[in-house]
Amino acid sequence: MQLQPIPNFAIHYHNQTLDLSYPHIMGILNVTPDSFSDGGRYNHIDQGLRHTEQMIKDGATIIDVGGESTRPNASPVSEQEEIDRVIKVVEAINHHFGEQVWISVDTSSPTVMTLTSQVGAKIWNDVRALTRPDAIATAAKLDIPVMLMHMRGEPTTMNQLDNYQDLYTDVITELQQRIDEVMAGGVRRDNLIIDPGFGFAKNAQQNLAWLNEFYRLHTFNLPVMVALSRKRFVGEVLKSANLPHDPTDRDVASMVVGLFAVQQGACILRTHNVAATKAGLAMWQATQQAKAL
Repeated sequence: MQLQPIPNFAIHYHNQTLDLSYPHIMGILNVTPDSFSDGGRYNHIDQGLRHTEQMIKDGATIIDVGGESTRPNASPVSEQEEIDRVIKVVEAINHHFGEQVWISVDTSSPTVMTLTSQVGAKIWNDVRALTRPDAIATAAKLDIPVMLMHMRGEPTTMNQLDNYQDLYTDVITELQQRIDEVMAGGVRRDNLIIDPGFGFAKNAQQNLAWLNEFYRLHTFNLPVMVALSRKRFVGEVLKSANLPHDPTDRDVASMVVGLFAVQQGACILRTHNVAATKAGLAMWQATQQAKAL
């Protein structure tokens, strides 16, 4: 592990700017019936708004709305069903909290992203890295910040695709290929954010190894987002220590591994438990300030 300062990046959408030179918390709002840790809890607009309000109070500056579960072996949903799940929620969040928070949409569908951008979404979080038909062209047309995540295959197949000749070199090479492809299709470089894809086509040991070498991602000279919250490998570590390890038992450990990434330059932490993440960041920031005195 090599400690790295958070680089001086920012993202822009229309007339708004999000300064990424310090860590941001992305609160997760799943409006799905089958997400691995909170499926079905926030399917109704009023439930989603209450949870969004609480996450903002707890310190979230980005709310990531997802209408399709991408957990291992998750079943795909139709585009119309995804639209039905997310569009009104995004619109309501923007109406009530649009001045306080940036809205991200966790989708691989160009149609979903186009429609949600019209009602307040400002970031496209795509676990498939714009590989769906027309996704690159849509991202270029919308001129919207995009999170490109490393994954092999689909959620139904990715667990069988974790064979790497060299874990770090292969992931970096595959991400670079994707960056080159989307830029060739018209997506501006300053709209890109990188996500190494913890838990996607990577086993527990590979996730831990990447966490220890997270600083390598700065080879791209792009902002880096990290999504570690309640991941299976966190539960496996807790289980090996004879500790409770169900998804909701993983929040403290998730906060800790998120701090490992921040110490190596991550600027966005995607999390289910905003309050715990904010507490960890507050302690980290206090130590950074004390060191500077």
